[in-house]
Amino acid sequence: MLKKLVLLVLSFFIFIFYTYPQLISDQHELPELEEGVNLSTPYHTTLSFFYNLDREHYYPDRAARTLDLSGTASNPEELAVMLQQIFEGKGIIILTSSIPNDPNYVDSTSTSAGKFYFDSNKLPGIFLEKRGKNWKFSPFSVALIEDIHAETYPYGTDKLLNILPKIGNTEYLGLQLWQLVGLGILVFLTFLAHLVFTFSVDRGLIYLMKRMGYGYIGENYLMPIAKITSFYLIVVVLSLLMRVLQLPAEIWSWIVIIFNTLKPFLITVIFYRIVDIIAAYFSHLATKTSSTLDDQLVPLIRKTLKAMVILVGTLFILRDGLNFDIIPFLTGLSIGGVAIALAAQDTIKNFFGSVMIFIDKPFQVGDWVTSGDIDGTVEEVGFRSTRIRTFRNSVMYVPNGKIADSVVDNHGLRQYRRFFTTLTITYDTPPELIDQFVKGLREIVLAHPDTRKDYFNIYFNSLSSFSQDIMFYIFFEVPGWPQELNARHEVLLQIVKLANALGVRFAFPTQTLHMESFPEKKGLLPTYPDQSTYEENLNKFLATELKKKPN
Repeated sequence: MLKKLVLLVLSFFIFIFYTYPQLISDQHELPELEEGVNLSTPYHTTLSFFYNLDREHYYPDRAARTLDLSGTASNPEELAVMLQQIFEGKGIIILTSSIPNDPNYVDSTSTSAGKFYFDSNKLPGIFLEKRGKNWKFSPFSVALIEDIHAETYPYGTDKLLNILPKIGNTEYLGLQLWQLVGLGILVFLTFLAHLVFTFSVDRGLIYLMKRMGYGYIGENYLMPIAKITSFYLIVVVLSLLMRVLQLPAEIWSWIVIIFNTLKPFLITVIFYRIVDIIAAYFSHLATKTSSTLDDQLVPLIRKTLKAMVILVGTLFILRDGLNFDIIPFLTGLSIGGVAIALAAQDTIKNFFGSVMIFIDKPFQVGDWVTSGDIDGTVEEVGFRSTRIRTFRNSVMYVPNGKIADSVVDNHGLRQYRRFFTTLTITYDTPPELIDQFVKGLREIVLAHPDTRKDYFNIYFNSLSSFSQDIMFYIFFEVPGWPQELNARHEVLLQIVKLANALGVRFAFPTQTLHMESFPEKKGLLPTYPDQSTYEENLNKFLATELKKKPN
């Protein structure tokens, strides 16, 4: 990273040294004034001001005559020099060809007659005003010179404007000696600041985070932010100190654009990285909750915040770096937003439907839900639609607006899973055997580990056309469908074993033809033992089968 920074700075200064002479040769030379000062038009006043502050003919007393000093008691020559330094520090290029050469000039875009603004964006308070027959810098502008100068050269950097030029004014490659020395000092300070900041982060912050047990967060989240922050601070310092060098406006104006673009860009990158930290924190909180819907919400929050950071950062880059007026853009965006909202009603409806899902949490990922034709397991909840895996293993993408307006039956929130069936036994089964069989069924439910013990219904319930019916109505306390199937399997096996042990026969739809019995022939109906035998068989089953632990 340090090598890349070195190459970038060197390339930048090589560009300055080799392009500055060409810029000078392309610049229109200011024509000499026949008289020292001419205030007849905005053009001549501007020309008089900058011409008398040029290096080759330096007359600050003449330049001060372009200022309307009626409202100030400050030194006129110092004010003139400070005003020139403001133009140079803000990188404002004055093209004399664009300045009106009309004594009676009126700005058609302004309601005030007899005024000329140089740059309403960068210097809204500096303008020429016609007083009588002369055009001068207005008293309002003159009163603001000291404040604007302090804003342009803050933190005492204005003192360097008087110290550095004492080094020497000999020109090399289009720049004076004190400017070259200042560039060298800036390069040295840039590398020194980068090294100090990197050392303090690597050896200080990361070491401290590791001691606190957050080494992973420090290296993967804080370290990238710290590096970008170091570049941002370097850009801020360079933008303040390079103004002192008083580089030619043709070069400095481009450097100002670069600095003004880099500042919001780096801030955008910093906040973009901060979003990852926020998302990681929310993800950590989501792991502490039982709901899986929070795990789906964290990526959506991260993407939304990053999109907002990019959008806001782009607007600031356009406004501060490229001097793009974003007010008409925002106005057009608001008007266009109404049209987009009308054209995208379903999308907006789905968006608010997703918001309601995340707020109400009618289901979470992994739940089995039923709603109309929808029947399956929730796999993912997005901002527009919810993905549901059906039992055919197909995937349904259901708009969230439809889900929000529908009745959703969430089977995944069941505490108990109901199991109901009818056990049909033959009509030749004696009542005593039916009673013992029902008792055995109840003992099976009480002995199984996954059944609800406080509520179940097992009764001899009805007489159908071909069987005697026993209602078997129980509940399983299991987390999912596979566990429910396994519990059913185990209970049904126990029922079959109980029936075999007691001699109970299950009925199925049949028609029986009864014929008169003959003494020499045995009938087809089975013979059943007495009550004591039923009780003995039931106790033997309970003592052997129900003591076994289900697989």
